[in-house]
Amino acid sequence: MAKIKTIYICQSCGGTSAKWQGQCPSCQAWNTLEEGLPEVSSNTRFQGLAQSLPRQKLSAISAEDLPRFSTGVEEFDRVLGGGLVPGGVVLLGGDPGIGKSTLLLQALAEMSASGMNVLYSSGEESAAQIALRAKRIALDAPRLEVLAEIQLEKLLSIMDTVKPQVLVVDSIQTLYSEVLSSAPGSVAQVRECAAQLTRAAKSSGICVLMVGHVTKDGHLAGPRVLEHIVDTVLYFEGDTHSSFRLVRSIKNRFGAVNELGVFAMTEKGLRGVANPSAIFLSQHAEMVPGACVLVTQEGSRPLLVEIQALVDTAHIPNPRRLAVGLEQARLAMLLAVLHRHAGVACFDQDVFLNAVGGVKISEPAADLAVLLAIQSSIRNKALPKELIVFGEVGLAGEIRPCPRGQERLKEAAKLGFTVAIIPKANMPKTKIAGLTVIPVERIDQAIAAAAELSQ
Repeated sequence: MAKIKTIYICQSCGGTSAKWQGQCPSCQAWNTLEEGLPEVSSNTRFQGLAQSLPRQKLSAISAEDLPRFSTGVEEFDRVLGGGLVPGGVVLLGGDPGIGKSTLLLQALAEMSASGMNVLYSSGEESAAQIALRAKRIALDAPRLEVLAEIQLEKLLSIMDTVKPQVLVVDSIQTLYSEVLSSAPGSVAQVRECAAQLTRAAKSSGICVLMVGHVTKDGHLAGPRVLEHIVDTVLYFEGDTHSSFRLVRSIKNRFGAVNELGVFAMTEKGLRGVANPSAIFLSQHAEMVPGACVLVTQEGSRPLLVEIQALVDTAHIPNPRRLAVGLEQARLAMLLAVLHRHAGVACFDQDVFLNAVGGVKISEPAADLAVLLAIQSSIRNKALPKELIVFGEVGLAGEIRPCPRGQERLKEAAKLGFTVAIIPKANMPKTKIAGLTVIPVERIDQAIAAAAELSQ
């Protein structure tokens, strides 16, 4: 009997090797090669998305806004850019147990109640388990159809027969195609199943929402080509021990990226949070040293987040620098700027930084709030409770402007803040009612203004 030939497949990029190696020869990743069977080549399974059309002039093509339909969940619609698009493919990733399946089941229940034809296909749970989940969160969805299937060809056949307007596939890692010999969840299977579902969605106009598993690093499992195939990539964020969940848009061909949806996990499932700034602000009776309120911009939504800093004497030769929710490398840079341009040294101090509420802030507009919080902790003087701050700090000590400064100030004034320290270039042309704006150009000016306010 002939020996079955095996190859080694990279779980990161999908590259192959005839023998096992510690490093993938294609993407240079370490310890990603796993043994598998070679795929049988077949040219019959690939087909075009639609009938071929002659070439056209760009100016002659009708450019109309794509029609959208609501999911029935307001925060979910916000992240999607206004709702689902017919023929669109959405990939939703997140840690296990964070609420991906619950959110999609709620959205399908709302859409089915409005008369839409929807289908929930699960490869991880039986129909009885899905029914128990719906009962547990008190979903009333008599028209919602459920399917337990992991074979791609059967799922595509059901799509052609039922023709749902929205299809949920939970999850893409459980699907397998008979064309391939590898196991479900392998790079080849994930790539092939996602590509076939995308072709079916584009040709039929069915909106497909796929759930994707994530690795221990927080990235979607499978090849990166999976993110390139789909139209929209969403990530669930937040601590599973907390009741709040954040859904962030990483890629969106039909809307703005970096949009943020805020949900609260309740006994009745996920519920949208009307005022998300409230969960990112600590409930102090009076402000405490080391706390500063930042106005950050998440997509089109301004959010108020409290930045907390704790500076303490280091008892080891190498002081610790720890940032939760903010970039740790940027913290080291900001401490150097604080020392060089404001004369505040932290070389013998431990510096701990935290963004309240579990939110992750990546924009540089948080720089000024971070430095004022650190300065407040060093002086042991609390900043005023009604103060808000934003601004990017350059290596030369200058305070650089931030985008959408007007919207940030209006949001702060709406929530009752009365004083703002902002970059001079963001100074509003018209006065905002109830808000005193202090424009600054240098980091030493900002520290002096904050010290004067905290007297």
